[in-house]
Amino acid sequence: MNIDQELKIADVVSNNIKTADIFKKYGIDFCCGGGISIAKACEKKNVSIEQLLSELKGMDNRIIPSQNFNKWELDFLIDYIVYTHHAYILEAIELLDTYSAKVAKVHGANHPPVLEIERLYNLVKIELLQHMQKEERILFPHIKELVKSKKENLPLINSHVASVQNPINRMQAEHEMVGNTLKEIANLTMNYTPPEWACNTFKALYAKLDEFEQDLHLHVHLENNILFPKAIELENSLSIIN
Repeated sequence: MNIDQELKIADVVSNNIKTADIFKKYGIDFCCGGGISIAKACEKKNVSIEQLLSELKGMDNRIIPSQNFNKWELDFLIDYIVYTHHAYILEAIELLDTYSAKVAKVHGANHPPVLEIERLYNLVKIELLQHMQKEERILFPHIKELVKSKKENLPLINSHVASVQNPINRMQAEHEMVGNTLKEIANLTMNYTPPEWACNTFKALYAKLDEFEQDLHLHVHLENNILFPKAIELENSLSIIN
């Protein structure tokens, strides 16, 4: 891929997932905010376009087959999202529940930001748990039906999902809300930098929140920039029996 400043961030990362690390380095959102050009992102973040393009072009463009998400069948990609990223969230919140509650209880009086961090984290948790249920029970099964119809060269029997676009719009709006809340947490934690006096649980909380956010960035990228656009394109290519 020839990289220039007018390319969209999402397209660059979809073509080579390894470029996500460079955008992260400069604080550039490649998932929910990936729909803007490199030039616009650099302008918003006051980053040198020349420096960023130089680093992107200097990357090793060889992609390990297992990392080439853009080439995967949609049903396989869905299973990967569920068994990797959804499973990670369920596992991570068990620790984050414990860490956030303990840190808020022990340090909240002398360090009030941890009280707000706990509140915001709980908002994210509740939203994500509901969000994943909707994906796994409604949207993902519908997309798998689209894939099956395409593979078997059969028209799609009309389902309770009138159009894949409608649930996708809702999922994208929820992605943005969660992403904005996590940005608030990142600001409150000074980008997950614990105070010098922090105990080990405090440090563990910040490290886990950082890991949690980074995993969600890739998770949302796979959905917003690969799965969802391809599902819409696939549905538009199929005839539907009412």
